[in-house]
This record gives sequence, structure tokens and C-alpha cells, in this order.
Amino acid sequence: MRFSANLGFLWTDRALPDAIRAAKAAGFDAVECHWPYDTPAAAVRDALQETGLPMLGLNTRRGDVQAGENGLSALPEHESRARNAIDEAIAYAIETGTGAVHVMAGKAAGPRAREAFCKTLGYACRQAGPHGITILIEPLNHYDAPGYFLSTTDQAAALIHELGFENLKLMFDCYHVQIMEGDVTRRLARLLPLVGHIQVASVPDRGAPDHGELNYQFVFHEIDRLGWVKPVGAEYRPAEGEPVGTGWLLRPR
Repeated sequence: MRFSANLGFLWTDRALPDAIRAAKAAGFDAVECHWPYDTPAAAVRDALQETGLPMLGLNTRRGDVQAGENGLSALPEHESRARNAIDEAIAYAIETGTGAVHVMAGKAAGPRAREAFCKTLGYACRQAGPHGITILIEPLNHYDAPGYFLSTTDQAAALIHELGFENLKLMFDCYHVQIMEGDVTRRLARLLPLVGHIQVASVPDRGAPDHGELNYQFVFHEIDRLGWVKPVGAEYRPAEGEPVGTGWLLRPR
């Protein structure tokens, strides 16, 4: 099994190009990030070419974080801002060779929010499609992201089926799914045709995937058994003083 280092949580004390180099040195097979926009895309591209690591994905901007925004795409009054964030993310992905863009929905609820999200996702898929870029949507749990529009895999699956874009996929984050829904491996098996990326972290502390209420030895075995061949995203927060790498694969529970 191969793993991708999520640089939104790993090596955050380093500039993004140096974090990419650290991921290579630690034995990761790919990288992914959250919001890379403060770093020139050319510097990221150079680090990716130097290390040979692919960048799997990045997020659209959250918006005004100080005002509590956590995404824009399901906010009915902010269609223009949402589209600008998508354009920015796709342009950055094209320049860095990134394979997917996670379109963040934001804090919203109700039919108008759903209509806005569908409309914006359609725009994103049409803009990304000619470049071979996948659009991802991710359900987030209501502890880490209270009020977030998308919170369950069933909700996400319904949107994907309804919109019908081939490049619209589900980001299946085992951490969020376990908190909100449970039944992680059966749910993953059922939804696998819709999945564009898988992420892991321990539950409930979001640490390395070697402890907590999910048995990741079993989860990894099931992911492998299902035939998943892409790198799995290690989106976890390392404990203070913990070496960052894939050593958790070897640690017994």
C-alpha cells in the first residue's frame, strides 16, 4: 500500500517546497495539501519535479476565516466568490500538475444551499474536466466543522449521482466517516465506485492511524482487498515530538 503525506498537517513548520522534500525523505509516495496559495506554484512544481512525488489534491479557499467561513460553494449569496475560488484552485492545480481539487461547501443548510452547491459543483466540473482534474467533495464531521453543509457520505453520494459528472468524486476520509456514520469498511466497499481519494487518521484524536477506535490494520487490509491502488492520504496531526513518517505502519496496536 502506498501513502500520501498531507502537508496541511505534516511539516507545517516548513515552507511547502521543503515539506515536499521532507515527505520524500520520510518515504511517502505522494503529497497533498490544503491551501497552498501563499506559495508560488512554480516553487511547488519545482519541488515536485525534484522529488518525483505527485501532488494528489488541494482545497479551494475557505473564504474569510476570521468571520467563520469554511468554504463558499454552498453559500447562496456568494456564487461569484465561490467561482473565483474554483478558478484559482484549478489554475494552481494545472500549474503544479495536481490531480484533484476539493471544493469546500461551507457552513450552510437547506434547499437554497443545496441548489447553490449543485450549481457551483457543475461549474467546477466543467472547468476542471478539459484538464483531467477530478473535483472532490468531502463530508466533514460536526465536531471539527460545525454547521458544514456536507456531513454524510449518503448526502455526498446523492449529489454525485444527481449531477452525473464523471470527474465528480467522493473524498472518503475514514476519520470523518467513523465519527459521523461508522461502519467504515462496508460503507467504503459500497461507495468505492464513487470514491476519488481515501484519507486516514486515528479517531477521536486525529493522530497517526495506529491507535484509537478504528483498527487500521484491518482497514488497510480491506482497502487493499478492495483493489484500491492509489496512495492513501495520511491526514493526521502528529503528536508533539513524534517523528513524521510511515513508522506507524509497523507499530502494533
